[in-house]
Amino acid sequence: MKKLLSLGLALALTWGMALPASAAEESADAALSRVTQAVKDTLALDTGAYDEFQGDRYESGLTDLWSLQWRGTDNTLSVEALDDGTVTSYHLGESMAVPSGGDFPAFPQGDAAAAAQAAQAFLDRVLGEGESVELGEPRGMDSLGGDSWRFSGQILLNGLPSPLNYSVTVRASDNVVTAFYRDAAAGTFLGDVPSPEAAVTGERAAELLTAGLALRLEYVLEEGSSTAVLRYLPEETDTCYIDAATGEILNMTELEELMAGMANSGGGDAATEAPAGAESGLTQAEQEGIAKLEGVRSTQELDQALRAQAAYGLEGYALASAAYSLEEDGETERVLCTLFYQTAEGESTRSRTVTVDARTGAVQSVSSAAPWLEEGDPALTAEEAQARAEAFLADFCGPRWASLTLYDSQDGAESRRPCHTFTYVQQSSGIPFPENRYTISIDSRDGSVYRLSQVYDDSVTFASPEGIVDGAAALAAWAGTYEARLAYRLVPRPLDGGDPAEARLLALGMTHYYGLRLTYALERDTFCRGVDAATGEPVWAEAERGGLTYTDLEGSWARADVEKLTAYGVGYDGGRFQPGKSLTQWELVALLASLEGWRIDPGSADAETVDGAYSAAYRMGALARGERDEDRPVTRGELVRCLLNCAGYGPAARLQGIYTCAYSDAAAIPADELGYAALAQGLGMVGDSYSGTRTATRGELAAMLCRLLER
Repeated sequence: MKKLLSLGLALALTWGMALPASAAEESADAALSRVTQAVKDTLALDTGAYDEFQGDRYESGLTDLWSLQWRGTDNTLSVEALDDGTVTSYHLGESMAVPSGGDFPAFPQGDAAAAAQAAQAFLDRVLGEGESVELGEPRGMDSLGGDSWRFSGQILLNGLPSPLNYSVTVRASDNVVTAFYRDAAAGTFLGDVPSPEAAVTGERAAELLTAGLALRLEYVLEEGSSTAVLRYLPEETDTCYIDAATGEILNMTELEELMAGMANSGGGDAATEAPAGAESGLTQAEQEGIAKLEGVRSTQELDQALRAQAAYGLEGYALASAAYSLEEDGETERVLCTLFYQTAEGESTRSRTVTVDARTGAVQSVSSAAPWLEEGDPALTAEEAQARAEAFLADFCGPRWASLTLYDSQDGAESRRPCHTFTYVQQSSGIPFPENRYTISIDSRDGSVYRLSQVYDDSVTFASPEGIVDGAAALAAWAGTYEARLAYRLVPRPLDGGDPAEARLLALGMTHYYGLRLTYALERDTFCRGVDAATGEPVWAEAERGGLTYTDLEGSWARADVEKLTAYGVGYDGGRFQPGKSLTQWELVALLASLEGWRIDPGSADAETVDGAYSAAYRMGALARGERDEDRPVTRGELVRCLLNCAGYGPAARLQGIYTCAYSDAAAIPADELGYAALAQGLGMVGDSYSGTRTATRGELAAMLCRLLER
């Protein structure tokens, strides 16, 4: 007999706002009944199979939401809706867990077109007047084990992009919608949706917006090169929109600052934890070994040398710990020592960490933690701190100081941080190269070095600045990478308390909140790094690394299977699959590891990669740890056993006396291997002849794995 749970209502609202007059006039059970019926009508729900129901009302952001939950023997259904019945989320689940059959993946199976039809039909029911979507390409079925299609994107208002987003999940096995979510206008912005008619043209908006762009000329080091080239890079400027109805320039950077009531105030500098000896560096035994190395100084010597330099401000600090570590860079290596100092000051604690070269004592870096400034001016102004920083660096950097220039600075007094920070970078021909830099923070209390970091490569050479394009040409090229796009966007607006939503925001101390405006903004589809100063052409970000491809599959019987695997990222890196090559244990492990996202070229992998791939194979159950033998050839029988164990068929395959096979060489199959052979035949992994003792090939591995993933 079906039962109806009590209609529990969570009426204690976070902001204590009274219900609207219309809501106050109807009882709680009547309101729940109204919303529930509206949801059922919208979704065409037949809830007769559910045994239990509960509805709750709660506050979310600017609006109130109803949470409706149905439970039955086989399924659960959860829906969230606004008071007018607008559905904002939907989740169809299973009450009882269904056995998964193991963690080994399978090829996704489903019909994308049918799933899109189901998603669109669902959206047609839940979207309101003036709302629409463009489904686009789904995700979720482009990886092994995928069982659902997921469509997501923007909700269009009057056919234009908006800040409202949605997602719909469709189960691939039967094209049933199992999940839906959408942003609700009532919970995102105040007021109504403006008219979609624009009085300002896109060309005029682009002209106004690009006028605020600016570039700077810098040297940049391209990956894999030791020569720095010249590039015009974008300056950080305010973000602006153009009101499409009036042509007003909306400075979003300034307007967002008016939303300060939504930002946190911050607490203090993040604490610096003491180096934990063995956890952060070498063990005690290793430290003792390092201490015996020629030229490595003791902790006491290094501490004394640091304290002798007043710039590091260690008077009054106690050395809490020290840890040595070995740093390797190509063929060179050096021993570093990290010394951690602390001092108590009333109820607060200050710390300073200094890392030095353990042989020379040269300081590599400094970091500190201290309470943020209280009200009032710091002991040192930013100008005084800069003088201290430059005096220190002139001595610390040696000959490099002559080529350094101030690149960036931060006044600690403005943010209440306990230090002023300055970054000095190398320059060549008067043009900065920020990748070679020193960043120093000066303690605003006593003028000591609060932080110090350095990145510097003396081997870098610099391209000549002769013949580069001028700034105006570069700026024109940069502006041309953008398009002024018309869309509904969120823009802060002043609050006047004219409705209950605004009144509650004012009660929270806010003066502005988002409204919706039809605006133009500069957008592009691909990230642009800047403008090449030599050619005047935009420098676009490189495309993401492509999928696996091979040059040696022409004419191979295994080509279709290999390419099917590569479509899901399964295979070898390096550009060659070598389908006819005899399979070794390491090559088997390398390919199995690609099921977990590894991309390995078996012929060039380092020891760390090999160990990691073997660990993945152990987790899958493909091998036991004692079976590792990288160069050992793998027979077809061993390959079958390995793959079936991975997929969870091992216990069934090891049952004795219940299997028969139709292979031409069935009589030669050992009794303890018969179960594996029979299951492999049933899954289509092996053809007419089992040939369990013959060495397998890479192509046969691909074919067997494909059949297993198609199960």
